[in-house]
Amino acid sequence: MNTIDQIELKGKKVIIRVDFNVPLNEQNEVTDDTRIRAAKPTIDAVLEAGGSCILMSHLGRPKGVTPGLSLQHIAQKVEDVLGTKIQLANDCIGNETQALANNLQSGDILLLENLRFYAEETAGDENFAQQLAHLADVYINDAFGTAHRAHASTTIIAQFFENENKAVGKLLEQEINAIDKVLQTGEKPVLAILGGSKVSSKITIIENILEKVDHLIIGGGMAYTFVKAQGGTVGNSICEDDYLDYTLELLEKAKANNVQIHLPVDVIATTDFSNDTERKTIQINAIPDGWEGLDAGPESLKIFKQVVMDAKTILWNGPLGVFEFSNFANGTIELGRAIASSTAAGAFSLVGGGDSVAAVKQFGFEKKVSYVSTGGGAMLESLEGKLLPGIAALKS
Repeated sequence: MNTIDQIELKGKKVIIRVDFNVPLNEQNEVTDDTRIRAAKPTIDAVLEAGGSCILMSHLGRPKGVTPGLSLQHIAQKVEDVLGTKIQLANDCIGNETQALANNLQSGDILLLENLRFYAEETAGDENFAQQLAHLADVYINDAFGTAHRAHASTTIIAQFFENENKAVGKLLEQEINAIDKVLQTGEKPVLAILGGSKVSSKITIIENILEKVDHLIIGGGMAYTFVKAQGGTVGNSICEDDYLDYTLELLEKAKANNVQIHLPVDVIATTDFSNDTERKTIQINAIPDGWEGLDAGPESLKIFKQVVMDAKTILWNGPLGVFEFSNFANGTIELGRAIASSTAAGAFSLVGGGDSVAAVKQFGFEKKVSYVSTGGGAMLESLEGKLLPGIAALKS
C-alpha cells in the first residue's frame, strides 16, 4: 500500500477523499473545523509536489439534493484553513464538473459538491465511482472516518486506478500507524482503558485486544455488569444481565492471557439520573437499591492513575462516568490528567471513540495526548481487528 510520498504527483490531477463532514450551526456556519485542518497536510503535499487537488466529501445525511447540506457552506472555511482560493463545483459528476477538472492547473483546488446528494455514493455504485475516477489521474484516500464504509468514493473508486496511482493520505497513514502502535508494536506495558455504558458494544474489541495488552481498565457503565457477575450488588446502576456469564468468561480469558483487569472499587452514586441530586461515595459491589453509580470514586482513581503512570502505551476508548453532568465528570477529567502526565513522561497515548474524543476536547487534553483519532466507527472496527474496506481497496 502506497503512501502519498511514494506517488508521482507533479502535473497530476489528484482526487482526494477527505472527511469534511463538519458540524454547522443554524446559520450554516462551521462550528468545528478540526476535520478540515486534519486534511491540510495531504492537500499541501499535493500542491507542493506540483499537482492539483480535487476534493470530495459528504456532509450530513441528505436525501437527494439538500441545499442546507451543500458544501458551499464550508467553502469559505476550507479557504481559510488552506490559506488559498478554491473553486467550487455545482455537482460532483457530470459534464460541467468534468470540464472544471480538465482545466485545473498545478496548484489549483476544486471542491466537489456533496457526494451523498447521490444515493449511488452510499450504495457503492460502480458507474458513479467510475465517473468520479475519470476526473483525475491519482486517487488518495484521507478520510479515516469513512474508511469502514464500502462507499463509491471510499472503496469502489480505487479499482479504477493502477497501484502506482493510488495511496493513503497523511491523515489516514497517521491513523493506521497509531492503531498499529497500540495493537502491534507498542512498548510494554500496554494499557487499554474501555469505558462507556455497555459490555455488549465492546465485546469484539475486548476479545481482540486481550492478546495484545498487559492491563485493561474497565470503567463507566460496563463495570457494573462485571461487578454483578462476581456477586456484587449494583443497585439501579446500568447492567446487562444477559452478559453476566459472558463477563466471567472474559475474566477467565484475561487471566489465561496474563492480562490484569482493573475494575472500579468505589463510585459516586446518586438516586436520580441528573446533575443536581444527592450523591455519595459507595463501594461498587455494595450499591443499595434506589442508588446508581454515575462516576468513578476516589479509591478507584488512585488505582487507575498508578496503572496509567506505569504504562508505556495507552489506548483510551470510553469515559469513566457521565461526564456530560459536571458533578459526575471528575473521574473522566482525572483519568485525562493521568494520561496527559504519562504521555509527558514518554508514554504513547491514543484516544479514540466519540465520547472519549469529546471528553479530551471539552476538558483541554487534546494537545496533551499523543494522538486523537478522527474516526469513531472506523476506529472501533480497527480495534476489533477488522481490515477496513477503504484501506483494503488501496492494497489490491
